[in-house]
Amino acid sequence: MSIGHTLLGLLESGPRHGYDLKRAFDEKFGHDRPLHYGQVYSTMSRLLKHGLVEVDGIEAGGGPERKRYAITDAGITDVERWLVTPEKPEEYLQSTLYTKVVLALLTERDASDILDTQRSEHLRSMRILTDRKRKGDLADQLICDHALFHLEADLRWLELTAARLDKLREAVTR
Repeated sequence: MSIGHTLLGLLESGPRHGYDLKRAFDEKFGHDRPLHYGQVYSTMSRLLKHGLVEVDGIEAGGGPERKRYAITDAGITDVERWLVTPEKPEEYLQSTLYTKVVLALLTERDASDILDTQRSEHLRSMRILTDRKRKGDLADQLICDHALFHLEADLRWLELTAARLDKLREAVTR
């Protein structure tokens, strides 16, 4: 996720302080990975430097001055460009799990144990996500569906690999 573009998009509804941006980000996108304040302020500093935001006001308070940021026309254009640019699909061609299976075969360990253990871990994660989805709002349901679909694909790969272990052993130990 592009934190900068997300913060810019949040600013389109009106100027905000860094604290308000962090709170909005965490509420909408950061359930599992909230932003650190340092990330917000370093990102805002970078966006300011590139002319994508401007300081809309500075307020003095009991602590440090609070800057209120507003998106610029260049920032709006940048968000629009980012939104319509497709994301590169993740192809998972450098899978740690695949590496573990091949190394187990090369070292004459039981690769099926690795696959079984991983299958159990995937199923455990799927149960947790399914419970979260059942209890969550629509946004949570959609993000859980995304994760569940990926885990289902992984499970299919685990089953396929388990069925082909003998052939894979032959191919990697020649």
